Amino acid sequence: MIETRLLRYFLAVARQQNITRAAQTLFVTQSTLSKQMMDLEKQLGKQLFIRGKRKLTLTEEGSFLRRRAQEILELMDNTESAFRTNAETLSGEITIGCGETIAMDEIAALFAEIHEQYPDVKFHTHSGAADTVLERLDSGLADMGLLLGPIRQERYDYLNLHKKDVFGLLMRKDCELAAQRSINIDQLKSLPMILPEQTFSGHQELEWFGLDVLHMVATYNLIHNATFMVEHGIGYALCLDRLVNTEGRNLAFRPITPELSVNLYIVTKKYQTFSPAAKVFLERIRANVSRISV
Repeated sequence: MIETRLLRYFLAVARQQNITRAAQTLFVTQSTLSKQMMDLEKQLGKQLFIRGKRKLTLTEEGSFLRRRAQEILELMDNTESAFRTNAETLSGEITIGCGETIAMDEIAALFAEIHEQYPDVKFHTHSGAADTVLERLDSGLADMGLLLGPIRQERYDYLNLHKKDVFGLLMRKDCELAAQRSINIDQLKSLPMILPEQTFSGHQELEWFGLDVLHMVATYNLIHNATFMVEHGIGYALCLDRLVNTEGRNLAFRPITPELSVNLYIVTKKYQTFSPAAKVFLERIRANVSRISV
């Protein structure tokens, strides 16, 4: 079994790409650290570094270990912090996986309330597609996910936020369609479309929206990157309202009619045990949903 100390040493070397600099940050001697890394390679039976004259480069196996080491240490740190807290001095980590959505504004406001009351609580977000968020949930690297629906898998619990994200079309401001106040859904079928990968990857099919015959020319993971494709005339981006600031750019956003929207859910694993900080945060979200539902 690999010692956590060795994993921390390995990550320091991977960051610095140099044994001497890594040893200085770890307050160990260069010879000690060099021997530890060679012992780690021997233990795993794999070469982790390509040793050049001035820097170290990770091999494919080294890159794999770096990802796994980061996940392992993050999970251990979160576990330890959960046991060091109490009701009076709440501390620890809250980690949420999420797609791009304006609902993060409300989630951030709820965290601000908690952080004001408990300054030692830290908040982490990881943006990604639905599959990425669910993988982090399954591995314990996220306490909860903020996802767009409809999504349903039996091993998760879903808290309906009673909010929705509305889709529209991002286009060049100087194109003909920008003269319209809204875009009819049938017009999308004749346009070169830039589609959101994180919305439709594995969980939401275009057929659900009646858009199974779109002409896709590109996909995007983050809408900020897609804005440049739109400005260069590659296509029209299907995206959520209020995510792009079009001020000062050759961009315009128009809603789609009839309305094209998805519901928002907080997703957690069934029978999950939460850290005290994550439990308080989830309770705050539930209380906020209850106020909305009344």
